[in-house]
Amino acid sequence: MLNLGILISGRGSNMESILKSIKAKKIPINPAVVISNNSNAKGLAIAKKLGVNVEVIESKNFKGNRTEYDEKIIEVLKKYGVTPKNGLVCLAGFMRIISPTLVKKYKNKIINIHPALLPAFPGLNSQKQALDYGTKFSGCTVHFVDAGMDTGPIIMQSVVEIKENDTEISLSKKILKEEHRIYPEAIELFARKKIKVSGRKAHIS
Repeated sequence: MLNLGILISGRGSNMESILKSIKAKKIPINPAVVISNNSNAKGLAIAKKLGVNVEVIESKNFKGNRTEYDEKIIEVLKKYGVTPKNGLVCLAGFMRIISPTLVKKYKNKIINIHPALLPAFPGLNSQKQALDYGTKFSGCTVHFVDAGMDTGPIIMQSVVEIKENDTEISLSKKILKEEHRIYPEAIELFARKKIKVSGRKAHIS
């Protein structure tokens, strides 16, 4: 069985959704460790309550050195058996840009969820970007992580309609509900070896 490592920075609502799906035996994967770059992340208490190991690697101690920080992440992942051969790394509100070192080491083994229909509105404040642009639909995207900013192969997407009276807060809530639904689904597909990456495309069997 694959070992799962989840990286968080805050409340960890997507992490909680993933861990509860695993606990309900919907995903055949072992939740090995939750790692946070923030000792005050609320998600740490949730992970502990759900019986998952937690580790804190404070990013403020690394003074902007992404490579050095990510080498420490790799060290902790390996400690819990989350290896490039037998592991999956999920970013769940991890507020750091990961280094090429980590991406290369875990090629096509790191996935992320983004609150927009990529390739539209990458980066931060995607919900505000969508509202400012006047688009009629937005949503969320589960994708593999590569060296770019939200540019990796897309695994799964879900669409939500933007209403005239939607605010950044209301749109975020609608999108988050879909994030909680499709992120566990994408992890299940990965765990069952139903995703194959070819170039820019992730094919689901």
